[in-house]
Amino acid sequence: MSTFFFYYFSAVVIVSSLLTIALRNPLPCGLALLAMLLHMAGFFILLNAEFLAAVQVIVYAGAILVLYLFVIMLLNIKADERYLHYRYIIGVFLVLGICVEIFLLLVNAPFAGKPGDATVEKVLSVGQSQAIGITLFNDYLLPFEIIGVFLLGAIIGAIVLTKTATPVKSKE
Repeated sequence: MSTFFFYYFSAVVIVSSLLTIALRNPLPCGLALLAMLLHMAGFFILLNAEFLAAVQVIVYAGAILVLYLFVIMLLNIKADERYLHYRYIIGVFLVLGICVEIFLLLVNAPFAGKPGDATVEKVLSVGQSQAIGITLFNDYLLPFEIIGVFLLGAIIGAIVLTKTATPVKSKE
């Protein structure tokens, strides 16, 4: 059953990635990017990495994509009549050929199909999220706090920039 979901996620990620690049209108590009990010979270679930799947959905599909869509709406980009960049068709086929070649190299690799050293007992003994939390707050506490201060400064800077911008009054 997991092989079915792997091929499903793979097909949707490839198609939505190509649509993200090929579509002309920025709003459908953002929606195709959202579909790609959600299905990438599905890959993490197949790998029993639920924490990374949650981070993928919350951070990338939630926050970053909302920021992209906000910028797209703020810039008020006019949509073109065409939906595909037809001049990039050759590039798409070239990239697709390279992906097929990489896939064939990975299938025929000497390490393909060999299990890793991580066992279920190792992960389940502590718990994946708990192990990440212990490592984050023991070994990386100072960088974690510095990133928090930087993000706070960015939020305050964004608020100051939006508050100081004066709206243009139209003359009637």
